[in-house]
Amino acid sequence: MAHFCLAIVIFISATLNQMTITEASIDIGVTYQLLGDKQPQPSDVINLYKKYGIGKIRLYEPDPPTLDALKGTQISVALGIPKNDIPNLASGQGATNHWFSSKVQPYLDNVLLSYIVVGNDLIPGEYSSYIPTIMDYLQSILNSSNLHGIKVTTAVPITTLVTSYPPSTGPFIKEAHGAFGRVLKFLSKQGSPLMINVYPYYAYATEPVNIRLDYAQFTAKEAIFQDKGLSYLNLFDAMVDAFYYAMERLGVSDVDVVVGETGWPSAGNGNFTTPKLAATYNQHFIKHILNFNGTPKRAGAYVEGFLHTMINENFQFNPGNQNFGLFNPNMQPVYPLFSN
Repeated sequence: MAHFCLAIVIFISATLNQMTITEASIDIGVTYQLLGDKQPQPSDVINLYKKYGIGKIRLYEPDPPTLDALKGTQISVALGIPKNDIPNLASGQGATNHWFSSKVQPYLDNVLLSYIVVGNDLIPGEYSSYIPTIMDYLQSILNSSNLHGIKVTTAVPITTLVTSYPPSTGPFIKEAHGAFGRVLKFLSKQGSPLMINVYPYYAYATEPVNIRLDYAQFTAKEAIFQDKGLSYLNLFDAMVDAFYYAMERLGVSDVDVVVGETGWPSAGNGNFTTPKLAATYNQHFIKHILNFNGTPKRAGAYVEGFLHTMINENFQFNPGNQNFGLFNPNMQPVYPLFSN
């Protein structure tokens, strides 16, 4: 994948509350979806990406106004296939060909497409068996069109694992094995990464007595626990490593990961969700990713990351989920993160 943006520079001022990102990079992305009744125009949102130098975007469907706004920007796009389209695309190569020619092909000359993401959080579930079939269809299109720079993947949640603690013990749940085994074989063959949605916030909010806040927020100063001789200072690394271990249990050890979603809401769940907590998590996540140190299990391995999400979304199903946005619908920052 070509890198067109400046490398990010982290500026840490005297206090953590003042830490801001002064230059953004293609190495950090932010998700974007239209889930609110007061959302700004897609063109205005894309201007925010450009204003703050955010070099990657994850879209959950091929929205024409958003893709039009992305033309000529050199913002790298991870383009999703929404749940409602999955059964049709799985019906045959012809259906997938039609989807690609109508939804993707018109933008290939002007939009930097890096990933096609077949569904979000659909494994396990009723559509699980469709996912690897569609991935095969899409890869056939990419191969025949010589579009080798575009990778096909799918995004899965932490709930595909039986457990993520300790990381070395967590296999995938049995319901995921059939489809997921096929997905992993595909990813291994094509050299594509697995996209994982990883939220230390949910684990902490569910078990605040057992999970330390500094461990969930990347601020612990020393290792919290060891697993197979590996030291863990933060919950994020433990969750990512749990996926690596689980993939190895299915016989795959050469698939990398992309963090398709992570973040911390700024409101909606009492003292668990404040602008300060959200800023702390997201700032340290960016710094962690851009250190290029990988995780304890795969030290030095490159891990891409997408923060969730660009704009607060009042159509989400609970108040916490409505407040993951970095910006309010009026496009003002919820808290300082990026500066131009």
